[in-house]
Amino acid sequence: MATDSSAQGPTIIKRKKVYKGGGHHGGAWKVAYADFVTAMMAFFLLMWLLNATTEEQRKGLADYFNPSIPISRISGGGADALQGSSVFAEETYANTGTGANRRAQQEMQAHGHKAKDDQTTKAEEQKIADDLQSLKQSLSGESRKLSEHLMIKMSPEGIVLEITDSESTPLFPIGQSAPSETMTQIMGIVAEVFGEFDNEIKIVGHTDSRRYRNDAVYDNWNLSADRANTARRLLAAAGVPAHRIREVSGKADADPLIPNDPEAAQNRRISITILTN
Repeated sequence: MATDSSAQGPTIIKRKKVYKGGGHHGGAWKVAYADFVTAMMAFFLLMWLLNATTEEQRKGLADYFNPSIPISRISGGGADALQGSSVFAEETYANTGTGANRRAQQEMQAHGHKAKDDQTTKAEEQKIADDLQSLKQSLSGESRKLSEHLMIKMSPEGIVLEITDSESTPLFPIGQSAPSETMTQIMGIVAEVFGEFDNEIKIVGHTDSRRYRNDAVYDNWNLSADRANTARRLLAAAGVPAHRIREVSGKADADPLIPNDPEAAQNRRISITILTN
């Protein structure tokens, strides 16, 4: 006898949910545990360091992580992790406890040396200026005409001896670099004074503002440089060593001695700087 399937009731299907993942709600606890172990290791290491080091060594470690004294840019370390004094600019810093005071000491020493050097430089400049002034005053009688060509002034580089031209007794013929008898005589006397000191010198030639005609290739720049070189040769012939001459150059009319009168004879000159700085 056949059964009626409709009389048995509805069919129920159960689906079981499966949860996948690491045990104990994932692996986050492992990270926390690792942080805890690391912190404990750092704590015990700190306690060991406090117990195993001296006050000077702890000061050195503190200065390494929070520098209060200069530290070398490149550290080769030391023979021991706790004796690595080579990380400091000088080995005595941590041992002597000078620390940041060292910089103050160095600044005071540098200031003292600078003041001493300044005093030496001023004394040297004064001596040179006195020698040049004595030279100018000693030219008397027939040589007084030569003293009129000499001027002495100060500059940031040192003492400048200006040998200026004049209409009555020119140093060079107009437009030429061959020295006159006056120029030769002056440079001989100047060379004798230069023998009293060993400073290096710089020679610069100057011209007035008058130009060559017809836009000549040879101009005042060439002329001023050639006249400066002539002065160098005259000094060398009078006994000034070549190694003392630092520079020989020409400025044409770019640096006039009398700006209000660009064609004045005094603008045609040789400037010799005795370098003191």
